Amino acid sequence: MQITRETDYAIRCVYYLARRPDEVTMVEEIAREMSIPKSFLAKIVQKLVKAKIVKSYRGVKGGFQLSGSPDDISIYDVIEAVEGPVAMNVCAVDKKQCGFSAKCKVHPVWVELRKEVEQRLKSKKFSQFK
Repeated sequence: MQITRETDYAIRCVYYLARRPDEVTMVEEIAREMSIPKSFLAKIVQKLVKAKIVKSYRGVKGGFQLSGSPDDISIYDVIEAVEGPVAMNVCAVDKKQCGFSAKCKVHPVWVELRKEVEQRLKSKKFSQFK
């Protein structure tokens, strides 16, 4: 399992904002400080806004800020906002998409692994990374 570059950048962005939770930060600053292409980051932050992880402010003093406390935002939240459900196999998320899951002896392993990975990612809050 490997996260996408987009997810890596989203995690970097939220990490940067988590270090300054009371500040509104422009996308140019985040891009520069976290080595993320600005145009790509602009698209990523829109996904984070849609997921209510980040708030957007318009105008001269506009920019982005975390929607909540870094204590409440997990790595899982960011991955899910960018990629959708975290899973190594589609049948671990939706058995209906796999006609073999009822007979498959590996299916329970995929489900167990998905739950373990999800639990670990949910336990990693951005407040831990200061």
